[in-house]
Amino acid sequence: MRLLLLAILLGFPVLEIVVLARLADAHGWWVLGWVVFAAMAGVALLKEARFALVARLGAALAAGQFSIAAFVDSARTVLAGLFLIFPGIVSDFLALTLLLLPRRVPEPVHARSHAHARRPATVIDGQFHREH
Repeated sequence: MRLLLLAILLGFPVLEIVVLARLADAHGWWVLGWVVFAAMAGVALLKEARFALVARLGAALAAGQFSIAAFVDSARTVLAGLFLIFPGIVSDFLALTLLLLPRRVPEPVHARSHAHARRPATVIDGQFHREH
């Protein structure tokens, strides 16, 4: 298992270098432009993921629930941003694959069973007098 992990960690950058070198031979400076544009997109994705996580968690907590989907979606966005920052075409393809995977949409509160729905607060009507 360690050997497989080591092969992946060492093989991925070598694969990226080989693909970039072949594309640079074929297309010249366009490859450099692609790498710079992808890195800028990755930085923008990382910034968006930070704000989106706060917004998703706030919406979930306002609805009275805690959603792990907010963390999963933000983790996917962060991983895709890191893949875009890493120079190479293979990592960009992996980032786009992560971004295009369908996301889980949380079901609305009214669609859940009554056991999970919020119960209305009990109101006791009456008058209160304080005696001195």
